[in-house]
Parts: sequence; C-alpha cells; structure tokens
Amino acid sequence: MNIFQLFSGPYGWVMAFVFWYPFVMALFWMAGSLLFLRTKESKADSLVLEDFDWPMISILVPCYNEEETLEETVRNLAGLSYPKKEIILINDGSTDGTAQLVKTLSEKYELVRAIQLNENRGKANALQVGLFASRSEYLICVDSDALLSDTAPYYLIRHFFNGGERLGAVTGNPAIRNRNNLLSRMQLVEYASIIGAIKRTQRLLGKVMTVSGVVVAFRKKALVDVGLWDRDMITEDIAVSWKLQKRFWDVRYEPRAICWMLVPETLAGIWKQRVRWAQGGQEVILRHWRILFSWKQRRIWLIYLEQWTSILWAFCWLFVTVLLLFTADTFQEMLIWFTITSFALVFISLIQLLFALLIASRYNEVMKYYLWAAWYPAIYWMLNTAVVMAAVPRSISSRLKGGYAIWHSPDRGMKKKSS
Repeated sequence: MNIFQLFSGPYGWVMAFVFWYPFVMALFWMAGSLLFLRTKESKADSLVLEDFDWPMISILVPCYNEEETLEETVRNLAGLSYPKKEIILINDGSTDGTAQLVKTLSEKYELVRAIQLNENRGKANALQVGLFASRSEYLICVDSDALLSDTAPYYLIRHFFNGGERLGAVTGNPAIRNRNNLLSRMQLVEYASIIGAIKRTQRLLGKVMTVSGVVVAFRKKALVDVGLWDRDMITEDIAVSWKLQKRFWDVRYEPRAICWMLVPETLAGIWKQRVRWAQGGQEVILRHWRILFSWKQRRIWLIYLEQWTSILWAFCWLFVTVLLLFTADTFQEMLIWFTITSFALVFISLIQLLFALLIASRYNEVMKYYLWAAWYPAIYWMLNTAVVMAAVPRSISSRLKGGYAIWHSPDRGMKKKSS
C-alpha cells in the first residue's frame, strides 16, 4: 500500500495524531511559558530580606547510599543565610557508609539532626519519619545530592505568606550542575526548558502534574490533611502533588528557587530514572481515575487527560511504525514518513527550546548549550516511547502488589562539577 493512502485510510487518524500531537503541545507549552512570564515572572516583587521575621524551617534530607554526595549537600545547607533552620538527615537503611557519615555530620554541625532507619522502606517513608521529628510548620525537602542557591529558601517560604492559607506546597527550579557529556547537556536543556515550560503552563491552569522532588517546600498542616506521602507509590513527589490538589490545596512553581542537582550520565542511568518517572505517573493516574467523575475536580481534568494522551501517543507511534514496516511498498516510503515527522518534531522542538531557554537564562546560564538541543528531539521521542512501554506493566503490577516502594542506589553522574 502506498504510504500516502494510509493517511486517508482507516488508520489515517492514528497517523495524523502521531504527527500533530507533539506539534500542538509544543505550541501550547510555548504560549503558556510566555503568558506566565508576562503575568507572573515579569511582575514579581524583588526579594527583600530585611524587615521580615522569617519563620523557622525544617530541611528534610532523606538519603540512601549517598556517602559520595551527602557531605557536600549538608555543607551547602548549613551555610545558607536563612536565619532559622534545622537540618534533618534521614538514613533509610543504607548499605554503604551513609549511616556513619550521617552520624559524623550531626556531631559536626549543631543544627543537623540524624535519624537512622535500619530498613530501606523508601523515600516516602523516610520523609514521613522526618516530618514527625521536625519542629517547624514549614518543611523544605531536598535530595541528598542537591545544592540550594542562598536565596532559594526565602523565595519558597515567602509564598506561604502572600499565597493564602490554602497554599500547600511550592516547588523550586532544578538546575543541572554536571555538564560533562552529551547526555548530561541534553538533560540540562530539558530541565531548563521543557520541564520549566510545562510547570509554568500548568501553574497558569491552576494545577501541576508534580512538584520537583529534588526541592519543594510544604506546609506541614497540608501534608497532615492529605495523609502525608503515599509509601506505596514509586514517585512520592507526583503522588503527594495529586493528593494535595484533590483536597484543594494550592501548589505553586517558583523559578527563582534554584537547586543545583546531579543527573545520570549513562544510558542505563537515564533509562532507570525515566522508567521510574513514567511508572510513578501511571500509578497516580490509575489511582486517581475517579476525579473524572467529580465536577469539583474539573480543574485537574486537563492535566489528567494529558497524561493519558501522552501514553496513547507512545502506543500509536509504535503502531504506525509497525504498520509501515509491513504495508509500505518500498523502504523509501517509510523513509519519507520518518523524514517528514522527524523534521516537523525537530523544527517545532527547537523553536520551543529557544523560547524556553531565553526565559530560563534569566536565572541560569544555559543559552550557550542551545546547540546541544539539536540532539534532544531526535532522541527524546524514541526514548519516551520505550519508557512508556516498559513502565506500563510495572505500574499495573505495583498497584496489584502494594507494599513499600523502596528505592535503589541512584546514578549521580560520572563527575560532580558545580556550575
């Protein structure tokens, strides 16, 4: 069958969906980013540290096998200028030297407290234990490889005083500090542009898919109201975001709260990370499907349906690929289809990345990495499809099995270079 006949055949709508969905969503994220910039970022008040009685904050740092990065993180947190703080390190049954390091750091720094858990029961469980031990109403959860900018706590906490009593969480802006190879630089572009653009747009819609687990501030009362983190969900940050918003707690995005983090620099590391993210997102939409039947939850419908549509797109992409493999008359016809779709995706993606990087460059020197963005669209869509396929059986199995969602030793990159 001629490839062009497929567009008008019974599967024409599938091919059209595969072609147009990424194109339309890229335009959507661009429009949302620009509108967020005009209405919120450009008009944001400057940060004034004086003449304000900043409240006590509890910084929770859950860790599992983090002996290589934890000391640097604690040194950074202890050195922050924020006046009233405590740092709570929760060692979740690590099998390396993390337990001893946590003990040593708690003895070295007066404001550091150590909690030793004998068994690995997951990040969500560690955070719950940290919350029970905390002395403040405001919690900032930070990954054990992260470095906060000095102003980040101020920007995060300020929202709780100008955002009303129903503000439950404020997510910060992750930035990548290891920029050593193609994979880390591609992720730098992704975090600075794609993830930021999505969060800006979702925030305008009034709901966000997820806070950033690497840096997020919570109101303790809000967490208690929703039953704390779900200990059986593989991604506690996505799960708690939905629980908060279902209970009508507001979640905000603060792009000026910069948190420097490490990312995987190997394909195996990225694969494990992205499958985990995809599984977590799928677990959430499987658990919260009843929101579609509640008019009160209508503001989150669009985010929910977008997640299902993204999964559907991955399966449709695979279907079209297999279909062409068996129906195209010649190899050239298949090549035409992939050339057309690839060119369109790369073209719109590069425009989206340019817009987003221009916005992100206000806080992070990322424009010089724009040329690395040329690799991103070509690899991302194929990787995303494979990740979705791998995550589906895991998310279904996880929902059936239950139990604690434990974590594993993360891939923090080959080198730790601060920007």
